[in-house]
Amino acid sequence: MKNALVVYNYNAGRKQAVIYKKIIHRFLFKRCSKFKFVSVDEFEQTDLGKYDTVFAVGGDGTVNKVAKYLAGTDKTLAIIPSGTANLLSAKLGISTNLKKTLKIIDKNNIVKIDAININGLPCFLRFGIGYDSDIICKTPQSLKNKFGYFAYFIAGIIFALRLTPKTYDIETENEEFRTNATCIIVANASNMYKNLFSVGQDSKIDDGYFDIFILKAKNPITFFYEFLRIMFGIKKENSRAYYLKAQELRIKNTWTACHIDGEKTKLKDDIKLSIVPKILKVYSK
Repeated sequence: MKNALVVYNYNAGRKQAVIYKKIIHRFLFKRCSKFKFVSVDEFEQTDLGKYDTVFAVGGDGTVNKVAKYLAGTDKTLAIIPSGTANLLSAKLGISTNLKKTLKIIDKNNIVKIDAININGLPCFLRFGIGYDSDIICKTPQSLKNKFGYFAYFIAGIIFALRLTPKTYDIETENEEFRTNATCIIVANASNMYKNLFSVGQDSKIDDGYFDIFILKAKNPITFFYEFLRIMFGIKKENSRAYYLKAQELRIKNTWTACHIDGEKTKLKDDIKLSIVPKILKVYSK
């Protein structure tokens, strides 16, 4: 690392990014020839040409905004988790403790991870429609500011009480089927609630596949039963859930609200997903 750009989100994780600034400044002062701090709002107007490393200080939303500009380049992403969820950093073994994170970066262990192309949009963590999208997109910021990551857990219970199944026509490179589901998650990194559990089977972020989880629970009772099975690592296909891996996926669609890496998105046409292998360089434990 010679020249570094630090992109920080003022509002992430109860404004932890602001608190971290002095410590990161001292870290870079001892190691870099040049470095610069910009807010996430200024990032898109910043010339990345002279930087070999870009720090993303914030949550998964901040990481995604930075990562999509680094994918396919020789620049390396350094994640400083300070948001509500921090799922990608957790998958990479990055600590939420800043000093531990900087020690990991100092070891210079760099890996290349996959991404998912979704109708031309990049996704590094996961895509969700239905119940998963409701939790991510409809949890109030005020609740996240007050309770942190636990806010998603609270929202998850509330939305589980009003599940709305829909019919989806799905096609992968190996099969076609119709399903009645309350949630579809397509994940490059399938860990949930930090690393408490995963909705994928032996999920890896550099294996050239994404995980598909289809929840077919129709009421709160069957939902919570399947939720407990997932928490205890019991991930077998049954009448309530379906698990598979693929490199390509199409979901027939006319108009749907969804989330891509935690950002609310609306897609008007059929949803086409494909894996893009080892496209992003990133620091890992």
